[in-house]
Amino acid sequence: MIENNVYSTFSIPCHDIANVVEFAPYEWCSTLLAVGTNSRVSIYQCVFDQEKEEPDGEEFEWRSIFDFQNGFRVTSISWCPETTFMTREKEDFIRFAIGGSDKKIKIVSANLKGDNSCQICEGHTDFINSIAYIPDTAGELVSTGDDNTLRLWNKEGEQQGCFQLSAPGMSVCVHEREPGKVIVAQKNGIIKIFSLALQRQIMSLDCCQAPLMSADWSYMNEDFVVAACGTEWLIFQMSRSSQPLERRQAHTEGCKHVKWARNQQTLLATSGRPGRQIKVFSTRHHQMPLSTTLQVAYGMSWHQRIPALAIGGDKQVHVYLLQTARSQPS
Repeated sequence: MIENNVYSTFSIPCHDIANVVEFAPYEWCSTLLAVGTNSRVSIYQCVFDQEKEEPDGEEFEWRSIFDFQNGFRVTSISWCPETTFMTREKEDFIRFAIGGSDKKIKIVSANLKGDNSCQICEGHTDFINSIAYIPDTAGELVSTGDDNTLRLWNKEGEQQGCFQLSAPGMSVCVHEREPGKVIVAQKNGIIKIFSLALQRQIMSLDCCQAPLMSADWSYMNEDFVVAACGTEWLIFQMSRSSQPLERRQAHTEGCKHVKWARNQQTLLATSGRPGRQIKVFSTRHHQMPLSTTLQVAYGMSWHQRIPALAIGGDKQVHVYLLQTARSQPS
């Protein structure tokens, strides 16, 4: 594997270990970053120089805009599409959902003027590993966890459905161009695709190994899914086969997380062991735009518009801006 490490690094200090990081995945609020720690969620505005109408040479700037005291370790965060920030048409409003070690989901809403609210969704009987807002719905949410279930919630926090899984659910994914479908990655190596309209499973993908620790649905092409399983990442093309289309060795002692870049189809990031390795792969060649090791690394998230990757660290968030990726076609 050839390394081609051309990138800039930045950091955002926080009060504790950052267990979860999540950039807002929508164009109208893409500067927002949520950081979940052992007791709270902090929201930051992050601005890169190339996003500015008039670049001023400051490569990266950030500011804290909101804190929510959760009281429990944050295990997952998802941004609601109703969030708006720094737009001319609407006032600032943020809404996000938190999965916590207390086995509850909290839906937090704030107008950034002191008016805040929190709704609680109860039903999971074990740790919640992943949550996701469903696009083009009235704030509907899906979640999965160690209780071997996929659950559907409405905007009021009421459970609308529960699907039984055959193993712990590690990741749940939705797609704006496939709003009626939900993908759930099970720890036993099976990825299930559910139809919300039909209220049943319609397809499955098989990694042919375990444990499956993470999966992601390509934002750029809804036909592709990537999974972190064993020591590899595996890519599936759902219209072609339930078996992997491509696979590569990622981390010799186990691959833990995988995320597609949101603005480029050919880039994906992984984390794993030994140590706390962070790697970015290109599916078009065997150069690695990023390969590094951190003392602490939890969670990862790509910026919606530019090739910037956030990684949770020890009292800080690491942000990597990939220089080589700018010129790669998507």
